[in-house]
Amino acid sequence: MDVFTAISNRRSVRKYQAKEVEEHKIERILEAGRLSPSAGNRQEWKFVVVRDKAIKRQLVVAARGQSSVEEAPIVLVGCAVDASAIMPCGQYTYTVDLSIAFAYMILEAEELGLGTCWLGAFDEGVVKKALDIPEEVRVVAMTPLGYPAESPAARPRKTMKEIVSYEKYQ
Repeated sequence: MDVFTAISNRRSVRKYQAKEVEEHKIERILEAGRLSPSAGNRQEWKFVVVRDKAIKRQLVVAARGQSSVEEAPIVLVGCAVDASAIMPCGQYTYTVDLSIAFAYMILEAEELGLGTCWLGAFDEGVVKKALDIPEEVRVVAMTPLGYPAESPAARPRKTMKEIVSYEKYQ
């Protein structure tokens, strides 16, 4: 599968099969995150792989009751180990870096026939407590990971004319 096909086919999956994910697939997904670019190549991230059912139940609470977090065999949590660095453009590096890494991981999961759903609706404090994450570390994103038990339809997208301008912002 080429990258554009993975981008075109990827959907937010909220129902998962009980089937376990093979270890080599998990390693490929984590490797995709490891290889992603980061500001100054600092790689200030840590990815937590959660399989434990009791911990996943705590993450459901953190994720405002999203049951897919417990249903999926795995939950991936993306953490920024340094949340202080700011790029010259004024953006915090950790939000950009973790977003790029998670995007790479989600696309690799798609290529491997696995489903994901990027979660930003969660209580960071509850996630930190459930996973023993230090206070200074930021939780940026979570995703359930597993074999899809649904095939969601494509969601509508804006036209190119609505989102692109050339030479100047219009």
